[in-house]
Amino acid sequence: MIQVGAKSTIITNELGTAIQGATVGGVARYIRDELEANSLCLVRDDTRVMLVSCDLGGLEPDFTIGAREAMAAASGLHPRDIIIGATHTGGPSVIPSNYVKPIDTAYLGRLKHKLTKLAAETVACLVPAKIGIVQGQAKIGYNRRTCWDDGSHKMGRNRGSAGFTGIEGPEDNDQFVLYAVDRGGRKIAVLHQNTAHPCTFYGADFYSADYPGLARRLLRDALGDIPVLFFNGAFGDIGQEKLDTPVSDSGNQLKLSRCALPLAGETLRLIYETPPEDDLLLEHHHDDIEVAVRLPSEEKLRWAKGILARVDNGDSVPPFDIVFAHGAQLLQDRFGENPVGLVPIHALRIGAAAVVTQPTELFCQFGLDIKQRSPFPLTAVFSICDGYSGYCPTYGAVIAGGYSGEPIYWTRFAPEAGYQIVEAASRMLAHLGSRC
Repeated sequence: MIQVGAKSTIITNELGTAIQGATVGGVARYIRDELEANSLCLVRDDTRVMLVSCDLGGLEPDFTIGAREAMAAASGLHPRDIIIGATHTGGPSVIPSNYVKPIDTAYLGRLKHKLTKLAAETVACLVPAKIGIVQGQAKIGYNRRTCWDDGSHKMGRNRGSAGFTGIEGPEDNDQFVLYAVDRGGRKIAVLHQNTAHPCTFYGADFYSADYPGLARRLLRDALGDIPVLFFNGAFGDIGQEKLDTPVSDSGNQLKLSRCALPLAGETLRLIYETPPEDDLLLEHHHDDIEVAVRLPSEEKLRWAKGILARVDNGDSVPPFDIVFAHGAQLLQDRFGENPVGLVPIHALRIGAAAVVTQPTELFCQFGLDIKQRSPFPLTAVFSICDGYSGYCPTYGAVIAGGYSGEPIYWTRFAPEAGYQIVEAASRMLAHLGSRC
């Protein structure tokens, strides 16, 4: 028998606090819609796993480890049975991507307390349940790495500019949906996943859960006030805008709706067409793999020091120069003495479906590779879970450079990192698949 528990809590920060964003300043003047943490706990026999989705840009590994331990103590779960993910929406300043925005440690203290309480409440409401799992398709994302005739690759708009030669990589329109009902048929929770950066309101002066938040509201309008979890796929190079033709949205509301409506609509369709099942097999494995970190060159560090000195002086400096300078210096400061990072990977089996989680903004091709090699008919890949480790680009993107290609703190892993993640995840899935 499988048991399910699920809960929600508001995690919006106070007004007047800094909003996450690498190239923008400003603080939250108002709340457009609340930020939430939503949880889902699955239990069958001795296997227990809790997934938590937070409306945040990401969470640093050290915070995640501490939060897991506190949540485990409160809930009775093992710390590694708890997987905390982020939707990558523009929440409070909790990852160090902006030189002039300090980490909001006071907020993180409150967040840890809320997540701890959420974990205890989630386990306390476990009930026998049935689960429906299905995969569909919804187009919400487009590859955002553009190629140019000078050999460079960039993150950004084409709009018909001269010298454009194409789009760097693939896209993934798969939509994964898991929902749970109690023995009486009442909906307990919905978890869904698709792939696209939630950047509708980047640089705005308000808090918003972006398109995952609007999709959540639409689902609740239809299904009741239940927890709704969203996880992003391999979205490192996937944005909300189509860049290979000179088209544009007429405002943020259209962009928001263009992503949220198909996301929510496809989830509702899939739930409608997929009856829940009894007593699905549940297995969970995890592993931490070591990945080399690539450090900035001495020349880059000298340049970075000069840029940051100008910022400290109050000079006007282009935003992306600040981003690259801050990212290079922070990378050296944190990994210069030991250029190795740990990448936690989880693999879940739920009936005939599988889920892989990992902590990077994995480029789309790697997610497709994991799914291609999976022995399961349905496999989903979740990003920025169990910590935030920045972008994980392909070899081609590293060679071409540009934002998400050059070595900075949040693009820190060596070029082989994504391939190592694919190999580790594939081994774990093969092991789960062999236990039919």
